[in-house]
Amino acid sequence: MKIVDLIKQSNKPVLSFEIIPPNVGESIDSIFNVVDNLIEFYPKFINVTKHANEIEYVEENGKIMKIIQKKRPGTVGVSASIKHRYNIEVVPHLICTGFNKYQLEDILIDLNYLRIENIFVVRGDKKRYTWKETDEYEHASQLVEQIANMNRGIYTFPTKEHNSTNFCVGVAGYPEKHFESPNFEKDLDYLKLKVDMGATFIITQMFFDIEYYKNFVNKVRDLGIEVPIIAGIKPLGSKKTLYNIPKTFHVNIPKSIVEEFEDAKSSQDEYIIGVRHAIKLIEQLLELGVPGVHLFTMGKGKIVKDVLSAFKGIF
Repeated sequence: MKIVDLIKQSNKPVLSFEIIPPNVGESIDSIFNVVDNLIEFYPKFINVTKHANEIEYVEENGKIMKIIQKKRPGTVGVSASIKHRYNIEVVPHLICTGFNKYQLEDILIDLNYLRIENIFVVRGDKKRYTWKETDEYEHASQLVEQIANMNRGIYTFPTKEHNSTNFCVGVAGYPEKHFESPNFEKDLDYLKLKVDMGATFIITQMFFDIEYYKNFVNKVRDLGIEVPIIAGIKPLGSKKTLYNIPKTFHVNIPKSIVEEFEDAKSSQDEYIIGVRHAIKLIEQLLELGVPGVHLFTMGKGKIVKDVLSAFKGIF
């Protein structure tokens, strides 16, 4: 079922999780363990992230060799495994970074064969990865447009007839703006373009102050964007995470939360603080009537489970 239909048919906010595929050589059981730990909360869908290729230089027989590595492959396989093991909707990520439109179409065809109806489109982190594919898309809106074309039966290779796909497309929204955008207004223009191209739901980047979400939703609605806006939440389990998250995701953490972590006497105290603040943020979102709450697990389910234990029967 499409995510937009899940939201429409639900009489309460939908719950969802984001997981990351295992590293090369690791077992998918690590993913199943996370899902097994969280399935009791009845998530309506699970996102599976996609990671671009990375370049590494290794010495072999006295020569320096450039190796293109896929450290976390398996997005399609993990998505299919979860869908069929748990009978739950999956939303694989699809990125522009490291792929051209023909490679992306191949992936989309595979997803269509697997009867996976939902896709989450992001550009991909260009600063983290140095590999660039010829004719790679520069913007997520271009990939959204390609998927919308496939939904109309328009593929990259023109032939007499193509079967139309039936994908529901989600995109990212940034309550504090994307770090590369010159200002918040320009970032919202890019979001509107993605919706105009065919995106039908939004999942926000993580945020730690309810005012960011409220302001974001108000600004988005002012632009005439009416698609559901699902709130992305990342519980903070330690002081280390508190300081690492802004470096990677370019988000602000309120002074009051930082001060509480700084005053913590032990790692257990830090963990309790993180759980408490995640619970408070979700409570505030529920009071606003949010259509869904999306938790970033980072491949770890314990803290997410502890947070959700405060909301049994709510989702």
